[in-house]
Amino acid sequence: MSFRATVLTLYPEMFPGALGLSLAGRALDAGSWSLEPLQIRDFAVDRHRTVDDTPAGGGAGMVMRADILAKAIDHASPAGDARPRLLMSPRGKPLTQERVRELAAGPGVVILCGRFEGVDQRVIDARGLEEVSVGDFILSGGEPAALVLLDAVVRLLPGVMGNEASGDEESFENGLLEHPHYTRPQSFEGLEIPAVLTSGNHRKIAKWRREQAERLTAERRPDLLAKRASTLPVEK
Repeated sequence: MSFRATVLTLYPEMFPGALGLSLAGRALDAGSWSLEPLQIRDFAVDRHRTVDDTPAGGGAGMVMRADILAKAIDHASPAGDARPRLLMSPRGKPLTQERVRELAAGPGVVILCGRFEGVDQRVIDARGLEEVSVGDFILSGGEPAALVLLDAVVRLLPGVMGNEASGDEESFENGLLEHPHYTRPQSFEGLEIPAVLTSGNHRKIAKWRREQAERLTAERRPDLLAKRASTLPVEK
């Protein structure tokens, strides 16, 4: 069975967007995965198709209603659907490559894209939504975040990447940022390809790449090094 993604959104026209191009788009056309955007307003109960209301306790903005969202979620993910239910939210748990791999190994996802000030907490609790964040910043809505998550997941599906080994040394796969890359020409504006990469000595190349990955990680993401160190076995 192919990976199946359902996206609940107020802007279904944003999908597939970039997911209809390149690797993800070819995989979508080939049936390696499917994408179904659903309009949340279709589950509204009034003629204005209202999906939000003023926040309880006062405050700025509007909040997406629990009853409307529950109907949409229940339609997209009825009893027996094993797919995790995700809510793209800046207060969610940060998305990691480890979680991406877990999702890619599953049957698919149901993604709720929030808008306005947020989503009524009761539907989050009642429908078991997993809140996911793609970074410490605020977007206009959950749709761009959903596109990011799906792109990260789809490229890991079997057969999507031309070379299955091409992801093995990417950033975050081994707890480090990825090493620098070079290709022809040999000389570019006075800058040369590091000699070790054209030496033909694969052991030295592997050592250089690991050292460069560790250096970049220490400079840019020391938190990753600390996390990696805490998970390594202690030598006795």
